[in-house]
Amino acid sequence: MVMNNDEIRTIVGIIGNVISFGLFISPSPTIWRIFKNKSVEEFSPDPYIACVMNCLLWIFYGLPINHPDSTLVVTINAIGLALELIYLSSFLLYGNNSHRKKIFGFLAAELVGLGVIAGLDLGLFHTHDARSTFIGIFCIVFGIGMYTSPLTIMWKVIKTKSVEYMPFYLSLAAFLNGCCWTTYALLKWDWFILIANGIGALSGFVQLVLYAIFWRTTPRKSKTPASEVQMA
Repeated sequence: MVMNNDEIRTIVGIIGNVISFGLFISPSPTIWRIFKNKSVEEFSPDPYIACVMNCLLWIFYGLPINHPDSTLVVTINAIGLALELIYLSSFLLYGNNSHRKKIFGFLAAELVGLGVIAGLDLGLFHTHDARSTFIGIFCIVFGIGMYTSPLTIMWKVIKTKSVEYMPFYLSLAAFLNGCCWTTYALLKWDWFILIANGIGALSGFVQLVLYAIFWRTTPRKSKTPASEVQMA
């Protein structure tokens, strides 16, 4: 029996959820290192703070009041949100006062921001198309920020001819995740998911190309595996 477009999209979405989980779980070696050493060392909470807002927006985007039939978008981002909060807890436990002030300050600002966006969305727009367009614009901005955060080390990779601080599995997960959700968006046109994840796939591809070019020239004496490096 030939599957229809909706059934194929559901299967692709489930696969996307699995890959997205891999993307969200990829910083766990870094967090384990922090818990084990009881120190955040030189790691920064910034990527995880950014991911919290990204997940909150996609959860809100996928609610039936905004974009019906987006259960898979809501579920994976709810899981991602829970993981990011666990990651941030390590900085609250073992970071300094500066880390704690930054985390609480930004989380408060994100909740206020989400409240304002939700209020405008529900108060000014009264159709699914209008609401999904309004929320989708914010999702694109924060989604692109999440996907491209590892690219901040590109110059360092090129300059040092070393991929020591470019985590391979994170780059691979970003590429596969972007490709899968791009396919999901194309099967039932959703240009918000398409733009954010299309750029995510491109970002992951560029990182993998850099890795392929410079992994041979990377010193093997480092005590810090690349898989333990933070997202940015």
